[in-house]
Amino acid sequence: MRMYDYRKEPEKLLTPNIVSLLGHIRERKGRQELFIEAQVDILTSLVEVAKVQSAVSSNRIEEIYTSDQRVKVLLEKKSEPRNRSEEEIAGYRDVLATIHESYDYIPINSSIILQLHKNLYSYSGNQWAGNYKNTDNVITEVSIDGEKSIRFRSVSTFEAPSAMDALCSNFNAAMSEQRHDSLLLISMFILDFLCIHSFHDGNGRISRLLTLLLLYKSGYIVGKYISIEMLIEASKASYYESLQASSFDWHKAKNDYEPFVSYLLGVILKAYNEFEDRVDHLKHRKLTKAERVEAIINKSLSPISKKKIMELAPDISLTTVERALVDLQEQGKIKKIGQGRSTKYLQQ
Repeated sequence: MRMYDYRKEPEKLLTPNIVSLLGHIRERKGRQELFIEAQVDILTSLVEVAKVQSAVSSNRIEEIYTSDQRVKVLLEKKSEPRNRSEEEIAGYRDVLATIHESYDYIPINSSIILQLHKNLYSYSGNQWAGNYKNTDNVITEVSIDGEKSIRFRSVSTFEAPSAMDALCSNFNAAMSEQRHDSLLLISMFILDFLCIHSFHDGNGRISRLLTLLLLYKSGYIVGKYISIEMLIEASKASYYESLQASSFDWHKAKNDYEPFVSYLLGVILKAYNEFEDRVDHLKHRKLTKAERVEAIINKSLSPISKKKIMELAPDISLTTVERALVDLQEQGKIKKIGQGRSTKYLQQ
């Protein structure tokens, strides 16, 4: 059975790029007092926006969709799921809420991971919910010509339970020793979890929920305010490329963790940068909402979409943003670029 070396392997990851990423992330973690200084109602808005984006993006990566209107009512628990896609989105919503509220009390072991998986499928009643896979599975890819090929063979059905036990045991021991940066260990753990591929379905979504859980437990709580899942979806091609690069020769314990670790650290750093951008806009909270919309556009170095404006100021309603954009155009302060969904705005 493959071993999980979280004592020596992390030492190989201290490349100039990774050391730089770790330094930038630590610096931003040290500024998390901004969470407390900002107005509570604004932070609540950021949390609610991130929850929606996380549930939607993590499922959309797995080709699970529903309409924006249905997403809204599902996440507000104003309606029961109507189909399989909605069942899985609702399940993700509930597991995400559990992690947000109780991460300090959730240990990392195979029993907990099985329970998270069971809860993920709590609305669908699938027979594999909360159970390891009962048939061997492979990770496939489809070429431009439509040809399907095997990219990676995961751990066998027989080995999956013991592999998960060993993974959690070695990770917990390494975290307890505090010999290596927790961000390195978390990234390695997620890569190994994905390579084990212990479930019939839901491995990707559980890996993203575990990413949040482990980050929160280590004090990196930015994922509450900025959707890590949304950033992964936005860079999905890079995500799969780094996963493929780091899983090569994994069964022989000769794989290179660096591509995936660099990718995940880059996502975390981007989340902190996005959060600081949004907190920076809170400095304008004494302005009117229309003036804040103008300030957001003025600060942007490139054309900015209405969607991005609302992400930066989630407490401002769509109607108010649209009214402000019309008024600013009429006053000659901004100009509109593009049409339809590609419409963006820039300082005049």
